Amino acid sequence: MTTIQPDGLQSPLESPTVNITTHSSTGQAAMYLANKPVGRPLPEHGMIVTEVYTSSKFPVELNDEIDLCQHRELMASGQLGIVNPNGTVIRFVDFEPSRTDTSVMYHRTQSLDYGVVLEGEMIIDLDDGSSTRLKRGDVVIQRGTMHAWRNASSTQWARMLYVLQDSQPVVVNGLRLKEDLGSGAGSFVRSGNDV
Repeated sequence: MTTIQPDGLQSPLESPTVNITTHSSTGQAAMYLANKPVGRPLPEHGMIVTEVYTSSKFPVELNDEIDLCQHRELMASGQLGIVNPNGTVIRFVDFEPSRTDTSVMYHRTQSLDYGVVLEGEMIIDLDDGSSTRLKRGDVVIQRGTMHAWRNASSTQWARMLYVLQDSQPVVVNGLRLKEDLGSGAGSFVRSGNDV
């Protein structure tokens, strides 16, 4: 199933189904929601970003569906940055085949991120000039460093799954490394967790 976005950027990868559980009044598990969230196209970066879920405190509060309410409110506010202060974010990002006119988005966030290649092959570039090619199933533990993601293929789409969690400030040799959205500054809201 091809996902066609309003700006014409389209991914041939099927939209993922998100299943959220809850508890019945007797304490038994029940399915709360199953849906296919709509991704946000960022054609200048050659990607479609699909927010899956967020939590707004750690440890998360599950009682009385507080986390579900906080997630809905945050998504409705339009204020979710790459990182959710004091919480977590899970998202899919579909990367179109590499083009020469796509802006590679070097960025740093104050967070601990788990990135998993689900489809295709990806390349992670670090600001020391190194690049690592990643295959399906490979994982990157991103620890607040300056980096960029790009699709390794010029013909096939790729999909990453990211889980991000807020972190303490990152300090190297006395230098505080704050969030830097680089060329993504116009596409993403500042996370606001590094003030």
